[in-house]
Amino acid sequence: MKGPHISHGRRRVLYVVACGSPLARNVGRLVDLAQQDGWDVCVVTTPDGAKFVDRTALARQTGHPVRTHYKNPGDPDVLPPADAMLVCPATVNTVNKWAVGIADTLALGLLVEAQGLGLPIAAVPYTNAAMAAHPAFQASLDRLREWGVRVVFGDHVVPLHPPGTGERHLDAFPWAAGLAALRGTPRPATPVG
Repeated sequence: MKGPHISHGRRRVLYVVACGSPLARNVGRLVDLAQQDGWDVCVVTTPDGAKFVDRTALARQTGHPVRTHYKNPGDPDVLPPADAMLVCPATVNTVNKWAVGIADTLALGLLVEAQGLGLPIAAVPYTNAAMAAHPAFQASLDRLREWGVRVVFGDHVVPLHPPGTGERHLDAFPWAAGLAALRGTPRPATPVG
């Protein structure tokens, strides 16, 4: 019998997409929790997310390079195909672009494609109260939910903080919340061809 994260003789692959937030400095905590859950984890960052992460440490932790940019034509894929994606921390910028289908970064391109493939996706936004109140952000979250993205957001997850105080709240972030949203998600059907 296969475990919950074993599929076709291999561990299921989770892409963790880290966006440009000081919270991304601690994404290794999420990687550790996902690995404990049995996932083979690959980290992809937005260009701004790359400013916060320790790429070398994450590559050592996951066994995969951290990707930020689209590969050049003819370059091999260095990451195994994803079975699920978790955007954590998700920024207002990424959420809004994703919700309108913009794919101008590798992270967004992978998310847009993953939706088209029917992969399970969860998103855990981290932002301040003023940015969260913008109507476009609220509409984007609603649109992603309508499309089946498991959005983990609200005061019950992480109470919104005033602008300029986000760094004071990093230690209280519930890294396991996004993983919990993905638990029990089926592997999408593999196209025959």
